[in-house]
Amino acid sequence: MMEAIHRVWVTRARPGADRTAERLTGLGHTPLVVPLLEIRPLDVALDLSGVQALAFTSLNGVAAFAALSPDRSLPVFAVGDATARAAQDAGFTSVRSAEGSLHDLATLIRAEASGLSILHPGAAEPAGDLSAAVGDTARLRSIAVYGAVETRVEPPGDWEAALVHSPRAGRALAALMQGRPNLPVVIAISAAAADPLRTTGFAEVRIAAAPTEAALLAALGNPRPAV
Repeated sequence: MMEAIHRVWVTRARPGADRTAERLTGLGHTPLVVPLLEIRPLDVALDLSGVQALAFTSLNGVAAFAALSPDRSLPVFAVGDATARAAQDAGFTSVRSAEGSLHDLATLIRAEASGLSILHPGAAEPAGDLSAAVGDTARLRSIAVYGAVETRVEPPGDWEAALVHSPRAGRALAALMQGRPNLPVVIAISAAAADPLRTTGFAEVRIAAAPTEAALLAALGNPRPAV
């Protein structure tokens, strides 16, 4: 039987890190919130002329767009339920959740937004190419509304597992941990997030069964080793 994990390092940026910490506490873990990334909104001019819908791939994209524009009239396609809730909380009334990954979002857009002109406010360094995944079914344009910078902090004390929510966080954690001995367990939300960590020296690298936080948290007690 696997030894229970209690002290869990949350490496993702705030405010998402605080939501993750709440969920960990509810599951009986002790969250250690020490973000490896900091989200910084970009001062960009949004041109919504001709835009018929919005696509959000993260909570950060919703927050950055909401700070840049008061427009809440456009329908929203969100990558997952947490992003959809963030859009609703920001004042959007027509919100559809793909309930999964970027490719699930692309599938939803292809099925329900054929021919529409869609704006995707996202990261300066996106984890995936939504436009390529959507193809020519819809006219999708991406714009960077936020960036992520490494905090270069030291890890928390006595952590037993680290959660990695993105490839960018995976690269930051790998750089920070390189050459350190006796590294415990790391749990990644996807194979892409786990890739930078495979040769870092962790005792175990687990990958969530699906690219969702629910699956990531389930992997704390349901190991899925990286291969």
